[in-house]
Amino acid sequence: MLVGIGPGSTEHMTVRARAAIAEADTIIGYVTYIKLVADLIEGKEIVRKSMTEELDRAIEALDRARAGKKVALISSGDAGVYGMAGPTFEVLFQAGWTPPARDENGQPDPDGIEVEVVPGASALNSCAARVGAPLTHDFCAISLSDLLTPWPTIARRLDAAAAADFVVALYNPKSGRRTRQIVEAQRLFLRHRRPDTPVAIVKSAYRRREKITFTTLDAMSEADIGMLSTVLIGNSNTVVQYGLMVTPRGYANKYDLQGDGAARAGERRGRSLSTGLEGWLENLQIDHAAGDSLENLAQRHRLPLDYIRETLLNPLAAASDEPSEDSSASVVLDK
Repeated sequence: MLVGIGPGSTEHMTVRARAAIAEADTIIGYVTYIKLVADLIEGKEIVRKSMTEELDRAIEALDRARAGKKVALISSGDAGVYGMAGPTFEVLFQAGWTPPARDENGQPDPDGIEVEVVPGASALNSCAARVGAPLTHDFCAISLSDLLTPWPTIARRLDAAAAADFVVALYNPKSGRRTRQIVEAQRLFLRHRRPDTPVAIVKSAYRRREKITFTTLDAMSEADIGMLSTVLIGNSNTVVQYGLMVTPRGYANKYDLQGDGAARAGERRGRSLSTGLEGWLENLQIDHAAGDSLENLAQRHRLPLDYIRETLLNPLAAASDEPSEDSSASVVLDK
């Protein structure tokens, strides 16, 4: 059982996670994670591993399972988000493991090894909850650890996420030896984001030494950041108000939030924005017909030139209740 224990406090673990630990004969995990579940594992076989022994944990879990033990391999947060689920499946696949066959009643072969992934709240969920609602709109997670991933790959992901205006959760932002990565991440984000973009740094969310710091993108690298920290970088609409970091979902684009909540002029409930895909396609064709070049359109919308060209060549059929007045119009592209 690959168990995500969430931020570590018992009250934030799922019922299934607690049950999985209770069922297990053997508990395997990083020493810090073992401490977080100490009150749940009394009387069980405990295998403690260090920070860099992820593969050893997975191999140990497989060996114990082969010996007939029921094993809980624990990860903080979610086992599938920078946790032990991935490395364990890699070890299993390399060892020739296959999911056990099941009989006509759905029962697995008793001689096989079953694997269950037990989800838990990842650090980005826990940290976001402590500071407000920064992840309400599109977001992504990027690890700054270059122990297993080449830095150019990480840098490309950072640059792409910053340019695309994602809210970003940075995992593994800094350690005793890895101190420059967070500075490089800041440099890449400042190419696309305002210096006053809100940033929240949460250390040890829901744990005894929890620390929350609000800062800005231009001051981010000067804050107290370590391996137990998660850095949340807002997008162009994220605000901090009354000590809460919030990213608007976009309701104000469509509804009157100050009045009765009615749809704004030109908008309809349950339908795309007037500036949604269909509206954008229509305006794109109008602008191009009026003389805007493909290059200007690509630059204005910050989209690839070939995407603009192909979109104008193959406009999507508008899914509207009202047919277009000029449904037979053709598009002639400039060079």
